[in-house]
Amino acid sequence: MSDTQSRTIVLESLESDRPFIDKLADELQELVDTHQIDVSHDQLVRCVEHLCYVEQVNRYINLTRISDMEDALVLHILDSLLFLPYLSDSSGSFLDIGTGAGYPGIPLALCSSLTGVLLDSVGKKIRAVQAFANELGLSSVLCVHDRVEDYARAHRDSFTYVVARAVAPISVLIEYATPLLCKNGLLVISKGQLTQDEFDTGMKTARICGLQLVQHDTYELPREMGHRELLVFAKNRVSSVKLPRATGLARKQPLV
Repeated sequence: MSDTQSRTIVLESLESDRPFIDKLADELQELVDTHQIDVSHDQLVRCVEHLCYVEQVNRYINLTRISDMEDALVLHILDSLLFLPYLSDSSGSFLDIGTGAGYPGIPLALCSSLTGVLLDSVGKKIRAVQAFANELGLSSVLCVHDRVEDYARAHRDSFTYVVARAVAPISVLIEYATPLLCKNGLLVISKGQLTQDEFDTGMKTARICGLQLVQHDTYELPREMGHRELLVFAKNRVSSVKLPRATGLARKQPLV
């Protein structure tokens, strides 16, 4: 095991950074207001605090390639909060597939009453996310190091929502999410450049897995920082194949 893999995550106090955090939170408030996302200013401050912790750890663990904090307001926090309007059941639970540095899971937990599981197959990332959750006093999330197929075997039909951002093709995410979702649960996916081929393959996979596309919205991020498509699938039928399949098959041998 390398030094990076085994290193204990130690977070520095943010008190000396408070004016900078307040400035970023004000900028973030303008961004979410533009997109009509209903969150409080205090919640946005906590989202910025999370970002500051990510920046600290990113110096020695590769959590994100985005190093500019103002870019990260858009590409990490706002991009995560775009999921929020689709998670309307305040008593529900969500699973964040491939949480990475805690996006979108930590902002969603900070800005809602949902409970959540932040899942990643990379142990050093989950150790970092656990440290962030601890420092933020975020007891509503569980941070789990596991492969999604393996986790699904022990947690079938457990979640109101599954969310995923820039993790895998739509077809793979549908296969991952299906066994985890409860009846009528929703899979919410954020994509950047969505090709027609990926979309068509995703629709065919959804029919096999018992999911139906119920909403498809497009957004332009501010400052010309990209295009986003939010796709929402409802689990409304029984899958015609037994899921999860063996770990790794969704990517190596897609259903379609």
